[in-house]
Amino acid sequence: MESVIIIVFVMGYLAITLEHNLKLDKLIPALIMMAVCWAIVALGVDSFSNWFDSANHGLVEGFKEMVHDDKMHLVEETLLHHLGKTAEILVFLLGAMTIVEIIDYFDGFSTIKSFVKTKKKKSILWIFSILAFVLSAIIDNLTATIVLISILQKIVKTREDRIWFAGLIIIAANAGGAFSPIGDVTTTMLWIGDKVSTGMLFAYLFIPSLLCMVIPSFIATFLPAFKGEIDYEEEVEKPKNPHSARMLYLGLGAIVFVPIFKTVTHLPPYVGMMLSLAVVATFAEIYSNSKFSISSIDGEQAEEHAEHATHSPVHASLSKIEMPSILFFLGILMAVAALESLGILFNFADSLKQGIPLIGTELDGTVVSDLVVILLGIGSAVIDNVPLVAASLGMFSEPLDNPLWHFIAFSAGTGGSMLIIGSAAGVVAMGMEKIDFFWYLKKISWLALIGFLIGSASFVIIRMFI
Repeated sequence: MESVIIIVFVMGYLAITLEHNLKLDKLIPALIMMAVCWAIVALGVDSFSNWFDSANHGLVEGFKEMVHDDKMHLVEETLLHHLGKTAEILVFLLGAMTIVEIIDYFDGFSTIKSFVKTKKKKSILWIFSILAFVLSAIIDNLTATIVLISILQKIVKTREDRIWFAGLIIIAANAGGAFSPIGDVTTTMLWIGDKVSTGMLFAYLFIPSLLCMVIPSFIATFLPAFKGEIDYEEEVEKPKNPHSARMLYLGLGAIVFVPIFKTVTHLPPYVGMMLSLAVVATFAEIYSNSKFSISSIDGEQAEEHAEHATHSPVHASLSKIEMPSILFFLGILMAVAALESLGILFNFADSLKQGIPLIGTELDGTVVSDLVVILLGIGSAVIDNVPLVAASLGMFSEPLDNPLWHFIAFSAGTGGSMLIIGSAAGVVAMGMEKIDFFWYLKKISWLALIGFLIGSASFVIIRMFI
């Protein structure tokens, strides 16, 4: 039955990558893949020998001997656990996207746009790469990508040019998220699991992460796509919204507040994001002088409600949210969760650990671990990096701040840049700009690979001196 689930996953994965050839929106195979995988799990639960407990990052002891009802109860609990974790990401994403749209409603990004005086593609590339690197460490790589691509859409009007910048933003955002405990989901997992500390994470990974951003951006400046200047369309000068700068700083400040809220309260990030959204929405409604009700209204008030909704910045912003991208994210994460729950990913990672020494008996333990971690990084481009990191938590028993954990944080965080669907930042950019999987594979993946390998090499060197 495990092989059937893997075949379903591979077929769904291929359908997602061949989206443009099949003329089938990627959310459809993602949702089918999710539903079919979990249906097979439920129908064949008695034939499985392993079950991976995501909450404890280990295999359930004695699963094979359990009775059917106990196994089904475990399946339901696991499904609910993964739905909860996925919902945390999706609700966080919805909040961040809505704040970004509210800022755009007030033309807030024109403030940043006014700072970009140059039309040279090289200069714009460096500006956005540096911004992505810094912002992703402060807020997180997912939100940084949303914010920067939204700004990019205001500056670079030609989509053919813009997707090149978006590709480098993905690389820079994932690099910036790797050295910060709140910059990437996988790094946060290691941080919460008491495997890495903030200070040592910065000491080990700042330079490798910086090189992972700088080298691809530097190489990209020599590519034809970044030669010359952007096609600038003269726009009719619009009356500037008096609240644009204020809403920009309020919105970005609200997003930056989220990790602070998490650190103080120890609550999941989506709770802080909802608070931030509520504050931003309150000021948006005050500034727009419109009435707003989150509940639906029937009867005589419906017409009046509709009239107010037209002028509500919150309603207008919510209507622009890319729901297909949200559903795609739901499908792909829950499908990967099915593979994780059966211990398939755990066993795969463990087999790498056991199998690599067979390549050569002279390899010492450190080299073997490095090879495993590099393969995990490459694997995170193909499969979601979250379950791979979860598997590594069960594979290794090294203490807090062992270099191995920091290497895993770097490898899983930056390795996902090698494919467009290998990271949350890539998935969001794919949805926002409709980037083709194979275009990214041909044009951007090799840059991400070079950055990943150079960053990994620099980590090995830095490890010798810490």
